[in-house]
Amino acid sequence: MSAHCQVTGVKPMFGHNVSHSHRRTKRRFNPNIQSRRFWLPSENRFVRLTVSAKGIKTIDQHGIEKIVARIRARGEKV
Repeated sequence: MSAHCQVTGVKPMFGHNVSHSHRRTKRRFNPNIQSRRFWLPSENRFVRLTVSAKGIKTIDQHGIEKIVARIRARGEKV
């Protein structure tokens, strides 16, 4: 599963680990990605989405129907 949210579009960010002596090494900040099933009443089936924690809150706020329509408008398969 790639670290990419289908709702918000958040991806990993890159930066540095900074030690006590101030040496810098590359690191990756991964988003909190979850694979969740959501019931889609209009199609009478479940859809599986990879969403971040913020994406789950967005679905709760706007509704799964509106979010799935937005994802399909971008051309992604649901």
